[in-house]
Amino acid sequence: MKLNKTIICSIFIVMFHLVGLYGFLNSELEKLFIVLVPFHLLLMLSLLVISTNDFSLNIRNFAIIVYLAGFFIEVIGVNTGLIFGSYTYGEALGFKLFSTPLLIGVNWLILVYCTGVFLEQFKIKSALIFCLIGALVLLSLDFLIEPIAIRFNYWSWAGGKIPLQNYLGWYLFSGLLLWIYRRLDFQKQNKAAIVLLFAQAGFFLALNFWAL
Repeated sequence: MKLNKTIICSIFIVMFHLVGLYGFLNSELEKLFIVLVPFHLLLMLSLLVISTNDFSLNIRNFAIIVYLAGFFIEVIGVNTGLIFGSYTYGEALGFKLFSTPLLIGVNWLILVYCTGVFLEQFKIKSALIFCLIGALVLLSLDFLIEPIAIRFNYWSWAGGKIPLQNYLGWYLFSGLLLWIYRRLDFQKQNKAAIVLLFAQAGFFLALNFWAL
């Protein structure tokens, strides 16, 4: 039953990313698929919940802490420019509170969880090395995400340029969230999460190549 859940969730993850890629590459469907971005994020989160076999207090605490930390770091960032640089959110990520989409915390949660689960495969003993490598993985994803996010109105940067501060802030904050992941004891084997990590990377990589 565990294997079946994992396979089914993985199939849905790959299928929806392929459909999304087709939609974003089709000018006639582009606007519709931008509207569907919030629903896609919630669907991916739901598939991760379904595919995990741990519903303990620790994993719930992890989800709450990372969601709130991700949301409020963005609130501070977007309203002060002190964390990532000067930027504003568009409408693609849905309803906003304090000029920040509520779903941005979900995005941080998905990325950190999937990256953490992926790194578990390498059995890294040092928590510091785990966090440093994990932050590098997340930073690499940000390099892929940024041009597409700007193009499709997820967010925009003052002056139209992505500051170095953004990448530094992303790296340090990612490392902090991965430290929280490492500290809390819960089931960290979820192959669907690894599929989602690579599906997202492939999705944004394909869009970047298409834009060349």
